[in-house]
Amino acid sequence: MSRHAQHSIRPLRGLAFIGVAAMLFAVVGVGWAAHSRRSISSLSPFAQVEEVSVGIDGPAPQTLDIRKSAGKELDQALLGNVYETLVGRDQNNNLVPSVAEHWQVSKDGLTYTFDLHSDMRFSNGDAMDSSDVVYSLQQAIDGNYVDAGELAGIAKVRNPDPSTVVVTLSAPNPKLLRALSSRAGIVYDSSAKLDYAKQALGSGPFTVRDFEPGNAMKLVRNTLYWQQQSASAQVRLRYFDTPKAMREAMRDGRIQMAVLRPGESPQPYEGNRKYHVAKGNGTVKVMLALNNGTNSIFSDERARKAARLIVDTPSLVRHEPSASAPLGGPIGPLEPGYDDLNSLYEHDLSEGENDINYFSPEYLGTTTFLVPEEYSDLGNQIAKQFEPTRFSLSVQVVNDETLRQRLTNGDYTMAITTMDGTDDAGQFADGIFGYQNGDAQAMWRQAMAATNDADHQAGLRSYAKAVSQDAAAAWLYNESSTVVTGRKVIGAPGNMTDQLLPLRDLRLK
Repeated sequence: MSRHAQHSIRPLRGLAFIGVAAMLFAVVGVGWAAHSRRSISSLSPFAQVEEVSVGIDGPAPQTLDIRKSAGKELDQALLGNVYETLVGRDQNNNLVPSVAEHWQVSKDGLTYTFDLHSDMRFSNGDAMDSSDVVYSLQQAIDGNYVDAGELAGIAKVRNPDPSTVVVTLSAPNPKLLRALSSRAGIVYDSSAKLDYAKQALGSGPFTVRDFEPGNAMKLVRNTLYWQQQSASAQVRLRYFDTPKAMREAMRDGRIQMAVLRPGESPQPYEGNRKYHVAKGNGTVKVMLALNNGTNSIFSDERARKAARLIVDTPSLVRHEPSASAPLGGPIGPLEPGYDDLNSLYEHDLSEGENDINYFSPEYLGTTTFLVPEEYSDLGNQIAKQFEPTRFSLSVQVVNDETLRQRLTNGDYTMAITTMDGTDDAGQFADGIFGYQNGDAQAMWRQAMAATNDADHQAGLRSYAKAVSQDAAAAWLYNESSTVVTGRKVIGAPGNMTDQLLPLRDLRLK
């Protein structure tokens, strides 16, 4: 048996992973020689390209172990650059081919068949085939890697031949393909032995060199990459503790590209002819949480709807430099099941006042409005919008930890908060902010039990509309994903750069 076949049939706890693969060494040798010739010849257009230095406003990775260390900084640096996943995602968060060229899903939603690309290799020269996929899924589940919970329901994985993987589920999981485009879908080299904390070995367009924990790392072109070679020979990632420090590095030419954190204003860069500012969509959703608990005025649907009518979201977006677009519901524009729900509650101060006048002053009481420190300007704008009404706001600016504790304890009436993810809308079905709606909960369960993506997304849209119509919260806007580049930089990524930062096309003119 080959090394791949031996790995793929190793037993799993409670799961059956079945592998069959036998490679002909002569064929592998010929394929490897041809691949090497292609890789070497493909370097010539970019042989003299200079290093591009990228600044990131955020925490630097303390380890390279993407298997066991959580945090977006590892996804940002390594996913799509060093490691590839079975299924990929593009800059609009759509699922696209990656290691798998295409896939089919059975009508009952229980069997997924993946057809892999051919002639794939890891950066150390090892061939990649279906046995590496089986091994990687096995290791993720057995080792409880980060995001491994998203693989729940897998009953069996087998590889009937080197280019095919078949995954069988015990129950439908319409989120499986998306899970396989995240860390849970990384394909590792089944024969590699390395210290994952200090080394990274994948099949992507770069390899890691000169990793400095907590400070920087260098990505170097993987000359054995099985697809188009990276445009730059190397890209250095440098991390900054403050926006000011990154701006100074950009000004001094120590970096040629700056990746702003979500919510950071691009204004300091705008108007400077040396820079190009590109604002894309992110996945951070800024919202006005309404306490739906029984001791809050917002336990009453009429009061919640009044608040949504009073808030002038388009005005907030126009005055907020980090805002991307208004948001009318719990699902953002880059998430599965998105629908533009802004028309459900268009700003109407008169109608909002009429609704709130239904309540006596004693019943209304004082609205405790929690505002995180970083959103103090936004909080002031919202407070001004409530001034003409009979809502009496007590604005309290708090730090993040205090906000978390008080939201958990229900010690608030209204609060600015964020949701950051591409599948967190289900929290409204789980009673977040004290919200309860049996119909919405049933819609969510139905969406999660769908056997195909079309029904899944249709269910998500129905659920999101129901939750929004019920005014479970007042969603404000999606924060932008902002990248600033020098005028000589091209090929910079756009959307979701706080979690996916594909750098293969990045280069200097």
